[in-house]
Amino acid sequence: MAYNNALTVLADPTRRAVFEEMRGGPLAAGALAKRFSVSRPAISQHLKALRESGLVEMEQCGTSRIYSIRLEALKELREWLDGFWDEALLRYKEALEVNDTEA
Repeated sequence: MAYNNALTVLADPTRRAVFEEMRGGPLAAGALAKRFSVSRPAISQHLKALRESGLVEMEQCGTSRIYSIRLEALKELREWLDGFWDEALLRYKEALEVNDTEA
């Protein structure tokens, strides 16, 4: 999963809300659809986009489709974001060291 694709997919507020609903664990598509005021086909399209981005996975269970967050995808996204944090802390440390030598 590329972080850019994940960020693009999560930019849609409804899609992000659908994704966040899965925080508590796997959910059937029908159960997810009942939690939103948009149509079932719209929820299906959001789930398809989330699945294609690699953020969620789907398992067929009888007639139900169960969706869950792919923890590996979250790990990749977090590692990318953490890179910004690490870089920011390094720059802050360097700035402090420069100020200490100037004082």
